[in-house]
Amino acid sequence: MEEFRFLITEELEDERIDKCISILIDSLSRSFIQKLIREEAVLVNGKTVKGSYRVKAGDDVFFLLPKAEEPDIRPEDIPLDLLYEDTDVIVVNKPKGMVVHPAAGHYSGTLVNALMYHCGKDLSGINGVMRPGIVHRIDMDTTGSLIVCKNDMAHNCIAEQLRLHSINRRYRAICEGVIKEDELVIDKPLGRHPTDRKRMAVNEKNGKRAVTHVRVLKRFQKYTYIECVLETGRTHQIRVHLASIGHPVLGDEVYSSCRSPFHLQGQTLHAYTLGFRHPRTSEYIEVEAPLPEYFTHLLEILA
Repeated sequence: MEEFRFLITEELEDERIDKCISILIDSLSRSFIQKLIREEAVLVNGKTVKGSYRVKAGDDVFFLLPKAEEPDIRPEDIPLDLLYEDTDVIVVNKPKGMVVHPAAGHYSGTLVNALMYHCGKDLSGINGVMRPGIVHRIDMDTTGSLIVCKNDMAHNCIAEQLRLHSINRRYRAICEGVIKEDELVIDKPLGRHPTDRKRMAVNEKNGKRAVTHVRVLKRFQKYTYIECVLETGRTHQIRVHLASIGHPVLGDEVYSSCRSPFHLQGQTLHAYTLGFRHPRTSEYIEVEAPLPEYFTHLLEILA
């Protein structure tokens, strides 16, 4: 048997337990997950739950599966751009096109495969064998800083900082159109799209509060270079919020109706700054991930 353990983060809060697990493990069908729950094989905080249970941030979800259900995730010698590393945490500058962790259709070439090679067994096990060390994610086509935990103590501490919104996360983006205000706050609740669970949408009735602070860095003829600061950390938050005010991220193939003329292969969104309290020393650590070459080149073209 292979054990799975997940510490629920804010982005999954209020999801039904079966839907939550299906999001975390794409290879498992909802019907199979519901069967596990009915058989009381899924524990939340050490107790069985009903299929209608809605998870909360900080919940510890645990269940066992036969090994046959789990693909063999192997270390791969993939170069990593390291921004910071010590015995507890590592911050990497993730490139465009790299998936953070293995899932259906992506069992190799992921950040996890690279981390397993670089760190060996020194990765936290809270999120199971598919996601060793992973405490938060950024999208495949989003670049920039991402913190990984080398042990469970660090994982729990960073997860708590994420839950309390105390981690400083600043993104750089180029959006469509010219934003007139120098600064603005987008405060719109977000939830799963009603018909497509891989997408998010503004949901005034059932969504969870989401707040993004936007500051204009430079205006171009048809686009705006901006900094976005996350007050909350919902899935696709920046992308959905900017699209909701008519300024989707340039190159966003999911939330923009316009086709980019620059052949970008995904959205121009970069996790620029990451600041956190060290889980062992409580020292404040802040790193900056340099803008990728495609991003700086695009800024030069637009100027």
